[in-house]
Amino acid sequence: MDAGTWYHSLPRFTRYWLTATVGMSLLCRFGLLPMEYMYLSRELVLTRLQLWRCITSLFVFPLSGATGFHFLINCYFITQYSKNLEKDQYARSPSDYLYLLIITAVLANLGGMLFNVYFLMDMLVVAITYIWCQLNKEVIVSFWFGSRFKAMYLPWVLAGIELVFHGSLASLVGIFNGHVYYFLKFQYPQELGGSAFLETPEFLKRIAPDVSGGISGFGIPPESRAPPRQAANSAWGHGTALGRN
Repeated sequence: MDAGTWYHSLPRFTRYWLTATVGMSLLCRFGLLPMEYMYLSRELVLTRLQLWRCITSLFVFPLSGATGFHFLINCYFITQYSKNLEKDQYARSPSDYLYLLIITAVLANLGGMLFNVYFLMDMLVVAITYIWCQLNKEVIVSFWFGSRFKAMYLPWVLAGIELVFHGSLASLVGIFNGHVYYFLKFQYPQELGGSAFLETPEFLKRIAPDVSGGISGFGIPPESRAPPRQAANSAWGHGTALGRN
């Protein structure tokens, strides 16, 4: 498969994300975009209302000889785990995946301002990877030096490496962000019988309409621990609850 065919085989929002990240990072690397206007700064966002930094910090990575390999690893994770998540779990509802990206991007901005993280690529990549790994906990993944382990451990391995070698909490914050989404989207409504808080807004469904037909979904959803609903009685006779929506 040549590069063009491979690129166009990526699902839509993964392709947009990868393109924006590579394009903007290279433009900054060669001085065509001013890096001083790209990074996230709590002070500049909140006091000077430089709100564009909440967007640019998601896509710009500070490329240098020391960070180039790290950047390539992040791009690889986008093309693997974001692609698999969008192509499989969200194949029939691309707007749901767009909403996932928006939520994790907002959480990444909050985490970045709280912990003074200037560039948010690591947080976003780890959050997406964490969600895929939670939906595929028992899948065996390969890592460096031929090591193989269950997918559920992968985000923690990434966070540990980054903490030890770079002293950064960004990946740990990414795990937290991914878990917030996973809990509210899957665990709370499916396992605990709670309300579905993360319903995709209608305007996003108009931007990216649902796709009819095909097969989507993978992994093992959380097992429900919610108590079964009892039959409902009313003055008009006996009724039976039909279950959750």
